[in-house]
Amino acid sequence: MEYETLKNIANQIRQDIIKMLTEAGSGHTGGSLGMADIFTALYFSVANIDPKKPGWENRDKIVLSNGHICPVLYATLARRGFFPLAKLKTLRKLGSPLQGHPHYGELPGVENSGGPLGQGISQAVGMALAAKLDKKTHRIFCLMSDGELNEGQCWEAFLLAAKHKLDNLIIIVDRNKIQLSGATEDILPLEPLKEKFQSFGLETLEVNGHNLEEITEILEKAKNFIGRPIVIIAHTILGQGVSFMENDYHWHGKAPNKEESERALKELERD
Repeated sequence: MEYETLKNIANQIRQDIIKMLTEAGSGHTGGSLGMADIFTALYFSVANIDPKKPGWENRDKIVLSNGHICPVLYATLARRGFFPLAKLKTLRKLGSPLQGHPHYGELPGVENSGGPLGQGISQAVGMALAAKLDKKTHRIFCLMSDGELNEGQCWEAFLLAAKHKLDNLIIIVDRNKIQLSGATEDILPLEPLKEKFQSFGLETLEVNGHNLEEITEILEKAKNFIGRPIVIIAHTILGQGVSFMENDYHWHGKAPNKEESERALKELERD
């Protein structure tokens, strides 16, 4: 798919996120907007998936560990054809399958239940190990936040992945350097992050998380790597695409009101 087409899809997903969260009146805006390009590259270009056969045995599996950014997951799945776009309006509504964290079995295309941070990577490692034992060739992509790396469980999972040489596991870390109450480096410093990953036995790459050409190329490179698990540090901007939200930690877990939504959509529609 042409990169300009991918860029337009990512922009539409960002607009969907704003509309969904405004309708819901709650939810996580910043990280959802920041990961729209990564999700677009995965679902529309890189991952081996089929929305007409969401339970296909040999599909690649995409695990969302930081489940609070599920608005970007839901919007991407709908745009990819896993379920009707009209369902996006039901985000966080009583009885809706689109809850504030993804729930496995409620929606086609959702591969794991998300909530407590740190658990998704453990689920992904288990999936990757099972695939190896079953001699399957599909890959497991695991999306994580950088703030989530405060959880010790993540590092236990990395050690296990390295021990079993899970080269079918591709981890993507949203490195926007912001978490719920401020900057990651003020709350619990992560740097030098690349060297930490390397010391745990992971092949470590870095990418501009808003350059779709770079993202696609590095994900394809990761798919062909042999010998050990791979982590991609994706440098992103929280709230990407909406100027008054960018790099402001207050938008980590806040939904826009009607006026803010109109301002945001005007900016996105100009792109």
